[in-house]
Amino acid sequence: MAGPLLQAWGLGAALRSRAALRPLGLLAPPCRELAETGSGEAALEENPFYGKYRHKIQELRRSSPDVFESRMEKRNEVKKQPVGYSKQGEFIKCMEEKAEGLGTKTSKGGFTKDKTLDSILNVEMVKEKSAEEIKQIWNQYFSAKDTVYAVIPAEKFDLIWKRAQKCPSFLYALPRKEGYEFFVGQWSGTELHFTSLINIQTQGETAPSQLVLYHYPELQEEKGIVLMTAEMDSKFLVVHEAQCLANQVQLFYATDRSETYELVETFNHRSSEFKYMSVIAELEQSGLGRELRPAQVSDKS
Repeated sequence: MAGPLLQAWGLGAALRSRAALRPLGLLAPPCRELAETGSGEAALEENPFYGKYRHKIQELRRSSPDVFESRMEKRNEVKKQPVGYSKQGEFIKCMEEKAEGLGTKTSKGGFTKDKTLDSILNVEMVKEKSAEEIKQIWNQYFSAKDTVYAVIPAEKFDLIWKRAQKCPSFLYALPRKEGYEFFVGQWSGTELHFTSLINIQTQGETAPSQLVLYHYPELQEEKGIVLMTAEMDSKFLVVHEAQCLANQVQLFYATDRSETYELVETFNHRSSEFKYMSVIAELEQSGLGRELRPAQVSDKS
């Protein structure tokens, strides 16, 4: 089934209530060793999500062994930081390099390059309809598809867009059975590209997108709405997981709570002060994480 966005955007997400989140993420920050001892490669294999990315990592090791070894050596050279705290300078630089490449590289992994609103619906024809009618058309079209979609109020997107210009990247935490998997979201125009942190750690700026959110502001001024849909790499994400990441964009970029948006500002402009655990704390407080966690059998003692 399709994955509509948050109720605040009028689409009524219908996810089952699930068990509470663990308070500790299992993926190490990019400037922290993955293990206290052993080689960089051995430590990488201890990552609970290594199995999912094993093929891509081994492919990098075969095709560019020097690059692979260099990245593993860098990991071992970095001093260990306290959990949830890390200097982000090199990581932010890597994300900036990736952002520069997003607009020039051919889309990989089945994603549509330059996906336009006209490729989805007849823009001139829908201009004759009301915002509510367009919303119904958009929701009906995507309700039968396995994807994430939304109709965003113009003023809400205005806030997100202005903040995205100042803070184009952020770290998102996706609840998993093992704990948390971190994803980096990077804006490129009105597209928001998500890539797993372990992908960036091993592939750098060449790490492919695993989820892309497409925002269409063509009707924003006239109808007061912005249409959004997504494409995802189904080998790494399912709809509910992609929806959780998309919902976090509203949580962090459209919030009225200054403490929440401050995390985004800190990540982009005061990287040495950024704390990973604060992202998880916000996620838990919002309740988004609980909706994604797999159900757990009640303890019987």
